[in-house]
Amino acid sequence: MKRDSDIKIPDDQLPHYAGHPVRFIARYAKCRALPHLIVFGFVVLAVACAVFSSSAIRHLVDTMNASTQAAHAHASIRPVWIAVAWLAAIIAADNLSWRVAGWFAARTFVAVTGDVRLDLFRYLTGHSTGYFADRMPAALAARISTAGNATFTLESLLAWNILPPCLNVLLSIVLMMTVSPLMGSVIVILSFSLAALMFRMAGGGRHLHATYATEAAGVDGEMQDVVGNLPLVRTFGMLGYERSRLATTLHGEMATRGKSLRNMEKLRLVHALLTAVLTAGLLIWVVLLWQNGAATVGDVVMVVNLGFMILHGTRDLAVALVETVQHTARLGETLTTILVPHEMTDQPNAIDFEKPPTGEVSFQDVTFAYPTGPNVLEHFNLHVAPGTRVGLVGRSGSGKSTVLALLQRQRYAQGGAVLIDGHNINTLSEAALRGCMSVVPQDVSLLRRSVADNIRYGKTEAPDEDVRHAADAAGCTDFITALPQGFNTEVGDRGVKLSGGQRQRLAIARAFLRNAPILILDEATSALDSESEKHIQIALSKLMVGRTVIAVAHRLSTLKDFDRIVVMQKGHIVEDGSPAELERREGPYREFLSLQAMDIAPI
Repeated sequence: MKRDSDIKIPDDQLPHYAGHPVRFIARYAKCRALPHLIVFGFVVLAVACAVFSSSAIRHLVDTMNASTQAAHAHASIRPVWIAVAWLAAIIAADNLSWRVAGWFAARTFVAVTGDVRLDLFRYLTGHSTGYFADRMPAALAARISTAGNATFTLESLLAWNILPPCLNVLLSIVLMMTVSPLMGSVIVILSFSLAALMFRMAGGGRHLHATYATEAAGVDGEMQDVVGNLPLVRTFGMLGYERSRLATTLHGEMATRGKSLRNMEKLRLVHALLTAVLTAGLLIWVVLLWQNGAATVGDVVMVVNLGFMILHGTRDLAVALVETVQHTARLGETLTTILVPHEMTDQPNAIDFEKPPTGEVSFQDVTFAYPTGPNVLEHFNLHVAPGTRVGLVGRSGSGKSTVLALLQRQRYAQGGAVLIDGHNINTLSEAALRGCMSVVPQDVSLLRRSVADNIRYGKTEAPDEDVRHAADAAGCTDFITALPQGFNTEVGDRGVKLSGGQRQRLAIARAFLRNAPILILDEATSALDSESEKHIQIALSKLMVGRTVIAVAHRLSTLKDFDRIVVMQKGHIVEDGSPAELERREGPYREFLSLQAMDIAPI
């Protein structure tokens, strides 16, 4: 579990970084300031050693030249060996500094990618149901991995491909000043002009890189969506269609990527031509200085060496700059997509229950509408006493599922209030709200983990003995023990290795173990065959004892032992009473019974 001390950027601050990838990375680097200072400090030292080795070579050449001209060559050889030792020390320091920087970077940069992915995952999972309904979940998961990879790449580019050539050019210019201040000044002007041109050209392709980032994430999401629903695709014979569809999507993504890469090559070509001309001019200049006696042989050697450093440095910088823009665009697209403000968050003064909740539920004058739609509930009132069983009945679109969604705070009501034990659920903390209810849905969600882990989900600290008791109560033990590894058997993706009835009973076992006072049943048996439904009903009967139950069901036979039936039409309650009362009364409930060919008591 992630501890508070592991959180690098709190949820309320993360949205400020949407669209600001550089600030985003800088914040994480600040959280690990010391190791970053060590990495970049040794990079600076390594580059300084590499550049000043040119000065050491100049010193060695001039010393050797002076030694050959001296009257007593044997007496003047000692300065040569001192110069050799000095050059060897600089070269050793250069190599060692790179290794130290690499050693610390291997841990630091990887740690930052972990921080980024954990924080983005935490923030992503805090979004409302509506957020995921409007986006492709598989693509969102892919974006988190993209953000981690982009962060690692950007930090690596800065350490190995951006900072070194920048320092190379800067320090090379400083050394050139010692040969000719005019030469150094001209190089400064030309270098800054070249850098400005490269930056402007790189910025011109930013929209291409951003478009490619969006399309690449979309392709990842499309592939994961198809793979995750492959049984459906095969059932309807749509393999050819999906392959053709993906080929079309890939064609668009590849076209965009090609434009992005061609933009990068255009920048490299311009840079290559300009730096070749500038380096040739520099070499001609220094040779002319030597010819006129204004530079030594060592100066010529040093300037030639520095010229090639500048050539390679600016070339590497240009390439790194384009790659940086590409990865910054990908990271920026991810941040813009994920770091939108949460719709549902705990209030700053969120409270917990002062004593164990009894399960009293109340909807008071609730009005709700989905975005751009009419009111689904309007001045809706419903009170459920603790320990009672209430069934919600009505045609599709009557508002039944909306009632459950509002109770679980998956949506917020635009008017009125939803209360549990007299507390407005908007004032409750997330932990308090989730802790007081269990849900058995129609489409049971199971994780790709063991049977025991899925039963224990929501109460992870429960011992194995309690897990087995819950399985017994839900009637799961027989089929679980028949599995290859029993309770340790992995259920597969979404529980694909189990039947629908088995998945449903695991959900009931999970609810038994959770032991919450409020039980929500959302079409818990509608998708099952008669035999499976019989087993589920037996398990549910045990589970409902002593709990407040709110159930949505189309099969009215599952509600015959409930205390109350609430019939809804267009967001309003049109009937409310016991099953026996409503059965004897002319109205929608009696019509529903008739449609399902159930025995109806005479009026």
